[in-house]
Amino acid sequence: MFTETTERAQGAADLQACVAMMKGGSRTFFAASRLLPPRVRAAAIALYAFCRVADDLVDQAEPGDVRPLQLLGERLDAIYGGTPHDHVEDHALSLVVQQYALPRHLLDALIEGFAWDAAGREYSSIEDVMAYGARVAGSVGAMMCWIMGPRDEATLARACELGVAMQLTNIARDVGADAALGRIYLPRQWLQAAGIDATAWLRAPQFSPALGSVVERLLQQADQLYAQGQTGIATLPPDCRAAILAASLIYAEIGQQLRREGLDSVSQRTVVSTARKLVLLASAWTQSRFIHMPAQGLAPLTAIEGLVQGCRAQAARAEHAGESWFPNRAMPQRVAWMLDLFERREHERLARRAR
Repeated sequence: MFTETTERAQGAADLQACVAMMKGGSRTFFAASRLLPPRVRAAAIALYAFCRVADDLVDQAEPGDVRPLQLLGERLDAIYGGTPHDHVEDHALSLVVQQYALPRHLLDALIEGFAWDAAGREYSSIEDVMAYGARVAGSVGAMMCWIMGPRDEATLARACELGVAMQLTNIARDVGADAALGRIYLPRQWLQAAGIDATAWLRAPQFSPALGSVVERLLQQADQLYAQGQTGIATLPPDCRAAILAASLIYAEIGQQLRREGLDSVSQRTVVSTARKLVLLASAWTQSRFIHMPAQGLAPLTAIEGLVQGCRAQAARAEHAGESWFPNRAMPQRVAWMLDLFERREHERLARRAR
């Protein structure tokens, strides 16, 4: 039988394993996460780790194989049932779900987006691409916002839109990499208007000025969403604003760098230099204090409305039931203790490396 001390130690070990996953995955997310306060950082890492593992599980499956999707559904059922499967990312996410009452429909939306990938879904219009981005990235933006604290519709909507903007940037940057997998996420209507037959192009992917014009159109859509989404940072807790603005600025910079490289994301993959990231991190730290939410509410992106409405419904149910998001019970106290332990161990590890 596990003792409470053993549970705490295991929880810290699980989260440290999640940190290793993050370092090996999204460098942008890892850089920005260093600005998050300890109370949020560990939960964000746990969430990212599960999302990354889920994405890899679907990507590595054979075409048409639905078993990974079924398994992910079973793992989520177990996580929300308080009996996570024996994976470090499941145990870590289970703690997050328990502490924050994380809405299940957001993770279901994420898995649905992965299912679209597995099915080889085609995207005809920009609205179709936005719907995909809402599932695989807007949902993550909403979950991060929920973990940080805000439950109001406007802030959640802006968080979703930032997620979609980042996904559009990913699509613009990864045209060649996606083509190598037989996928194309650029709107087929836009490709057709530019004189490109998507099916024929996938057989022999190559860059052309016409393709560059489509990539530019997508980046313009992303820029609009960055501008709208960043206003929501003003209503995040003050200690979270710099990290989210940093992630947003760094991702937007990928698009700017892609433009400098002639919009060719077929023969090369655009990266932002470490030096430039450091400049943007410092800039985010300063700018985050001066962001303001417009007095007049902005209409949310159509693709993310369902995500926001689901959050509103859960928040309303909790308020009606008189629930607290941070209940004063033994398990949440143990979770909080474990998160603090994780932070102390991380600081100790960095201190040892600095010697």
